[in-house]
Amino acid sequence: MKILHVTPHLGGGVGKAHAAISAALPDAVEQTFVLLEPPRDRRFVERIQACGADIVCSDGLKQVADLARTADIVQFEFWNHPRLLECMARCDFPPMRSVIWSHISGLSAPLIPPGLFAETSRFVFTTEASRFAPAVAELIGPSKRKLAVINSGFGLEAASRRVPAKGTAPTIAYLGTVDFVKMHSGFFDAIDALVGGDIRVSVWGAADDAVRIRAQSMRHPERVVFCGETEDPRAALADADIFFYPLRRGHYGTAENALVEAMSLGLSAVVLDNPAEAAIVRDCETGFVAQSIEECVSLLQMLWLLPELRDRISRAAARDIAENRTPAQSALDFMVLWLGLASEERRYCDFRRVFGDTPADWYLAMQKSAATSDAQASAKPAKGTLAHFEAVFAGDASLRRLRA
Repeated sequence: MKILHVTPHLGGGVGKAHAAISAALPDAVEQTFVLLEPPRDRRFVERIQACGADIVCSDGLKQVADLARTADIVQFEFWNHPRLLECMARCDFPPMRSVIWSHISGLSAPLIPPGLFAETSRFVFTTEASRFAPAVAELIGPSKRKLAVINSGFGLEAASRRVPAKGTAPTIAYLGTVDFVKMHSGFFDAIDALVGGDIRVSVWGAADDAVRIRAQSMRHPERVVFCGETEDPRAALADADIFFYPLRRGHYGTAENALVEAMSLGLSAVVLDNPAEAAIVRDCETGFVAQSIEECVSLLQMLWLLPELRDRISRAAARDIAENRTPAQSALDFMVLWLGLASEERRYCDFRRVFGDTPADWYLAMQKSAATSDAQASAKPAKGTLAHFEAVFAGDASLRRLRA
C-alpha cells in the first residue's frame, strides 16, 4: 500500500509524530513524504528515512500531482501553513482517496473550514477535544461518519519513572513554547504566590523577550531558571517532580507532546482546563486540571507539601501514557483507516472551493472573520499568522488589501 504524505515540512510535532509512527508500521506500507518547503530541521527527516520512507522536496505543484497519481492514498498533514493551503487550492490533483490529519484543533482560530469535511474521504483529528469544534457540531450524516481521532503525542520510549530522594524539596518544570502566544502569562504569578524557601522552577524552551521581562518583574525572580532549548526532554526533566503547564485560552496546540512526555516520566502535571490538556490529563487521577491560575497555586502548593500524593499521581500518569499513547496504537489506527479506505473509489477533491483563489482567501478561510485579531495581524511571522503569509507570498496584492 502506497501512502503519499503532503506536508509543509517535517519539523516540530508533525515530524516527531511521523518518525515514531513510521517505525511502527509494517513493511507492506510504502510511505513517501513530499515537503512543500526545504527542511530546516533534519532530525526527524533522517529518522523517517531510516524507516524506509522516501522524502521528496517538491520542485512545484505538478510534481505533487504526479506523485498523487501513483499513490493508493494521499494524506495531507494539515495546519494553516501558507504553502499547504496554496498546494491544496492550486494543485491539479487527480481523483484520489484522500485523508486529512489535522494538527490544529479547530476549537478556535485557526478554524477548520466546514466545507473541507465534504471534500475529503476521511478527516482525522489528533485530539478528542476536536469533536466539539464549531465546524464539527454542524455536520450530519455521511460527513460526520468520516471523522476519526488518531493520537500524535507519545510518551518517551522505555521511560523510567523518577523516584526522588526522601527529604528533598520537589522541583517544578515547564517545557515547550516559552512565548505568551501559547504559554499563559499567569505562569509567573503562580510561581510567585507559592510559599516555601527552596522553590526552583526550570523553564525549557526558547524564551521570548516578553516572557523574560515578565519573569524579571517577579517578587521572586530567583525562583525561575531559563534553561534554553533542548533536544532531549528526558534529560531536561530528569530532576523534576512537578510539571506546571498552563497554556493560554484558545491556544493552537492539540497533541501537547511535552505534557505527554512529562507524564510518561512520572511528573505530576498541573494544567488549565483547556480542551486539549483536559483530553490528556484525568483530573485528580493522572494529574490536576485547574479552572484558574489561582487554583493552580493551590494545586502546586498541595503537591509541594504532599510527597505521597505526588507519588500516587506519578504512578498513575506513567501507567496511563504507557497504555494509551503509543506509536504502535496510532500505527494500528492508521492501518485500519487506510485499509478501509483502500476499497473505495478515487474521487476529485475541490479544495479550491473551500479555500478560495488568493493568499488572502486562504488566510481568511482559517479565521473567524475578515477582521483579524491583534495576534494574527501582528508583524511577527509566527506560524499561520498574516505576517507568515506575507513572508511566503511577498508583495501579494490580496494580502496588502488586508492591511489597508
